[in-house]
Amino acid sequence: MERRPANEDATSGTAPGGFRFDLRELNGALGDLGTLLPLTIGAIALVGLSAQQVLLGFALFYIATGLIYRLPVPVQPMKAIVAVALTTAVTPASIALSGMMIGAALLLLGGSGVIDRIARLVPQSVLAGLQLGLGLALGWIALGLMAEQPVIGALSLGLAVAGLRLGTHAALATLLFGVVMGGYFGHEALPELPELPASVGGWLAPIPTAADFQVAVTELALPQLALTLTNAVVLTALVAGDSFGARAAHVTPRRLCLTSGAANLLTAPFGALPMCHGAGGVIAHHRFGARSGGAPVMLGAALLGLVLLPEDLRRMALSAIPAATLGALLLIAAAELATSRRLFDAMPSCRPVIALTAVATLAGNPLIGLMAGTAAEMVRKTVLRRMGLSGRGDAKS
Repeated sequence: MERRPANEDATSGTAPGGFRFDLRELNGALGDLGTLLPLTIGAIALVGLSAQQVLLGFALFYIATGLIYRLPVPVQPMKAIVAVALTTAVTPASIALSGMMIGAALLLLGGSGVIDRIARLVPQSVLAGLQLGLGLALGWIALGLMAEQPVIGALSLGLAVAGLRLGTHAALATLLFGVVMGGYFGHEALPELPELPASVGGWLAPIPTAADFQVAVTELALPQLALTLTNAVVLTALVAGDSFGARAAHVTPRRLCLTSGAANLLTAPFGALPMCHGAGGVIAHHRFGARSGGAPVMLGAALLGLVLLPEDLRRMALSAIPAATLGALLLIAAAELATSRRLFDAMPSCRPVIALTAVATLAGNPLIGLMAGTAAEMVRKTVLRRMGLSGRGDAKS
């Protein structure tokens, strides 16, 4: 797949203030739908969350993110929480409580500046391994989505790759192609999505019980916090710098902690799905052409439009794109995330560390990958020091 220089388009035609609203920016805005839609729709249907409240949360956070960062920084559902919700019986109250807990933790880490110190301590080899592991994990999810309708998935992938190579609006063309193919061949019906209750009190999440509190802490918040700190904070800042150069100097771990923390504390009590940023989303938006804050603002406005649609039209719009087409877009972003510059620039002695970190991340979670990779990096440096090669085998920055 064609790769571009890390700092390409650092200033390419972006309007003063960091906003551009055109077809290329819209195309880039759609690049991360492969992550956003399948996970969000699944969580809404299986947990019983209100579709309106969840979509409204994403809409407001996306618009705010575009205005704050003035770059295509993504908004995604918290994957560890969604994974538990898709496989275990959890309640809307426990989901809301976990979002508030994570929000408070992120505000504490960001406000104190601790997260920046943590980010500086993570070795480059471990970061490359985390990117590789997360990219492979996203790729596996993408293949699962494409397997639902392999013909549509393969054709969508081919069209997207060809569009990227030709410099056309690949995401927009692929999504339109998927809608046509889904309408012609048919695809799995959208599960029943709960709507906002008629009462005003329906805007508030249910009051949690003691059982909800236990689930929120042990099964939702703690596993998700590790993923958020690695993927949605440290790696997101790193990948944003790779993609946008000096323009992303303000996309720091501290600020990403603060925006994610504030968003969850403000929206989770009102039934929104816990949300964060994500390194794969930065790659997806950038790969498909987004270069300014216009992309997240436009996507947020589109989601807000879905909230305001009548129920039948909203269901039709959400179910129009086959999962296989969304999987094709996600697979491209996953490949970009996995094949980072650090992976190819790493010295030979760093590659076992990268491999171990990636395997641990893929088999377990990013926290396990971080711990395993850090231990391996310590061993690597000890071996090099004893061999008198200290400093010669470090991964390039």
